[in-house]
Amino acid sequence: MNKVKIGALLMGLLLWGGLSVQAQIGEHRNDFSIGFNGGYVLSSVGFEPEVQQKQHGGMTAGLSMKYTCEKYFKTICSIYAEVNYAKVGWKEDILDIDNQPVIITETKQPMAYSRTINYIQVPVFAHLAWGREERGLNIFVNAGPQFGLYLNDSQTTNFDVKNMPKTDNDRVSMVVAQDTMAVENKLDYGIALGLGAEYSIPKVGHILAEARYYYGLGNIYGSSKRDYFGKSNYGQIVFKVSYLFDISRTKNVKRK
Repeated sequence: MNKVKIGALLMGLLLWGGLSVQAQIGEHRNDFSIGFNGGYVLSSVGFEPEVQQKQHGGMTAGLSMKYTCEKYFKTICSIYAEVNYAKVGWKEDILDIDNQPVIITETKQPMAYSRTINYIQVPVFAHLAWGREERGLNIFVNAGPQFGLYLNDSQTTNFDVKNMPKTDNDRVSMVVAQDTMAVENKLDYGIALGLGAEYSIPKVGHILAEARYYYGLGNIYGSSKRDYFGKSNYGQIVFKVSYLFDISRTKNVKRK
């Protein structure tokens, strides 16, 4: 891990910690809620040398937890965490010099390759919200680190990756090593930033909708001078909906 990656991860941790500490001087809250979430992930891998890609689509679902500790002026300050199962990866866009699909001579089909990689992902966020606390709508920002544990992977293709087929036209990029390489680094880590809205209904719960971007600071393959790829980190766009119900609520406080 180089100094840039260490610095970026520390910035994410400091942002999460700093925002939480800042919240310690407001109106006290002791609210805890849990629930579940589900959504869709658009992902790609930042290979170097570059691999042309489209967005890889996959589902994500898991458990959500939120602990609200303070209300600092108009800002509702919480810690928000998830434990998710996520299907991410990359989908190659195999083109010729004219940006046309490369056609397999035997089948007359465009060459296609995608890799789906399954993770347990654990984001831990500073969650700052503005708006209605008790009944109605608020807008929130999530920011903090995310960690991922590799489970397994699979590939979808219409050609033999170890024996490239004859094609009617030549592919513009001959970077194909990734198609036969196993994931080397089982732990993924990075920083994420999300923007969303929450609607609260007393005695029913909280419904959250969020768009989130994740930037991976780790690589899925080795990145030393003797390795093929100098970089192979994730970029992920996540759209999700969550439902939370209250486990405990602070008593004798005025809420709006």
